Amino acid sequence: MRVAVVTESFLPHMNGVTGSVLQIRDHLERRGHDVFVIAPAAGRRELGMPGRAVPSFPLPRYPAVRLAVPPVASLARDLARFDADVVHLASPFLLGWQGLLAAEARRLPSVAVYQTDVVSYAGRYGLPQGAALAEAHVRRLHRRATLTLAPSASARAQLEGFGVDRVALWGRGVDGARFTPSRRDERWRRSVAPGEVIVGYVGRLAPEKQVEDLAALRGIPGIRLVIVGDGPARPVLEQLLPDAVFLGHADGDALATALASFDVFVHPGESETFGQTIQEAQASGVPVVATGAGGPVDLVRSSVDGWLYRPGDADDLRARVADLAGDDAKRRAFARAARDAVSGRTWEALADRLVEHYDRAAMLHRTDAGRRALAWPRPDVAAPGAADGRSWSRYVALGDSITEGLCDASRMPRGAFRGWADRLAHLLALSGGERHAFRYANLAVRSRRVAHLVEEQLPRCLEMRPDLVSVLIGANDLTQVRCDPVALAAQVEDAVTRLRGAGCDVLLATVFLPDRWAAGVFTRRFAVYNAHLRRAAARTGTILLDLAALPELSRAELWADDKVHLRSRGHRYVAYRAAEALGMPDAEALAGLDEAFHVDEEPPTGSWLRRDALPWVWRRLRGRTAGDGLTAKVPDYVLVGRPGGRAGVQR
Repeated sequence: MRVAVVTESFLPHMNGVTGSVLQIRDHLERRGHDVFVIAPAAGRRELGMPGRAVPSFPLPRYPAVRLAVPPVASLARDLARFDADVVHLASPFLLGWQGLLAAEARRLPSVAVYQTDVVSYAGRYGLPQGAALAEAHVRRLHRRATLTLAPSASARAQLEGFGVDRVALWGRGVDGARFTPSRRDERWRRSVAPGEVIVGYVGRLAPEKQVEDLAALRGIPGIRLVIVGDGPARPVLEQLLPDAVFLGHADGDALATALASFDVFVHPGESETFGQTIQEAQASGVPVVATGAGGPVDLVRSSVDGWLYRPGDADDLRARVADLAGDDAKRRAFARAARDAVSGRTWEALADRLVEHYDRAAMLHRTDAGRRALAWPRPDVAAPGAADGRSWSRYVALGDSITEGLCDASRMPRGAFRGWADRLAHLLALSGGERHAFRYANLAVRSRRVAHLVEEQLPRCLEMRPDLVSVLIGANDLTQVRCDPVALAAQVEDAVTRLRGAGCDVLLATVFLPDRWAAGVFTRRFAVYNAHLRRAAARTGTILLDLAALPELSRAELWADDKVHLRSRGHRYVAYRAAEALGMPDAEALAGLDEAFHVDEEPPTGSWLRRDALPWVWRRLRGRTAGDGLTAKVPDYVLVGRPGGRAGVQR
């Protein structure tokens, strides 16, 4: 794989962003991947590795941070020359935005790694209007990236609160060979704080790090506060903390020795998306006291390998540090637990997961490329088996002609249809073996709309007390002259909420269109409706069958000759995608086997105009639909099992 990394920060300025870029470059290249780095220049023309140093200028009052906004066209040329497969945006903001636009220009997938909470930083620097602008930019950037990686649950929740979709967790690795308890150096300790318990902090000395909160530790008997790091706030902090030892910037082995020689590591920042120095302290066998907000919540197990204190509570911070400083046995126990906690968080493992995220981004990019209209949240590529471990014995299908199975007469008597829901019922029955009877009903009727599902199908379904319900509805509403896709989705969500409240698992499907020019009129409506269904699925704990995210389903060969329904092959495709969503083992392999042995029905006779179009027009002129006078396909439960060694239906 050829990975172009666009990073906001790089050497010689060493911070969490720079460190992670260097680590992923090293580990990706070890696996045979090619990496090209685009980074701000800092008085140099070359990076010392494959890549490009772009012109930059220092941030006022903080010259170590450099800003770069090169032309998008020049970055696009870099990507073209490198022949990139994916663009990795490391903590993107200004340069990252330009890199994102360049990736779009080259039609490449982008993976944006959220690493710096610039919104909170703006607030810490006393720029409330800047915080609002930063939030708007972060939202815009990450909503356009193909995939966003957040380092912690709190960071993911923050992004999702901004309206960002496709957010996955990807933490940081730790160098367990460099950061290790064996680095503890008694001579270093004697030179810094002889005979005292060392409470240490490592990090940038800037307002967003809240190092001034450590003033709460003044006067704790027998401790010495040691601060490793540098930054614009150092002069103020030296006045505020006159008893502390300030050692300045350290990295490499010197940093590893300092960390391992601490007795307690303290981390007061509430704006951390992760907290890499916390991991490094844990790997060094040092218990941690950190604020109970942001990234540290995912790293510190309070009362096991450290303490999380109440954010903003100086007395609680003081009490937690004093507790560890005064108890040697507790410090040793916490230190062992801290080292064990990070033993599996290696950069090797994180690099493997990163490549998996690149592959997922490539799949999402192909999905997006096939969409004629997008709305947020966008289609996602969820891992199959969202309902692994569940089983059902009573399944009811709700919907319209697609769920009824219109135009799929495969292996059925004349006038009868066998659609995707019928096939899914057989798959569910067979996958459950013969331990339990499997019951199935199909309340779908052609031409039905959302209102019919709510008023007719839903009450009957609730009476039947199913444990699994599928809902695929809305296409007939969305193709009307006037409709409100948001209001329609809200009605569907209300119905799903009632089903969930009754104890049913729900398989909620998005609606889809064929790849025909006439369908383009409705693509925006369908996209908005489906986006709201995705939100509804997340809010209600529903299993999502995102058929709109499957470009294959728009192919003409899956659609029947009437141009608006699926043929047998299309119904088979939907059935096996539904089986995957429900966690059925080997669904993909079974789909291939079914395809290989299946013979599609004979094509209908007569022209499309006389057979399909004119009857539809005639019904519309009379204010009628094809479903008028029809009742549910399977109004009561039937048994689906294996009589005589074959799958079949028993009424």
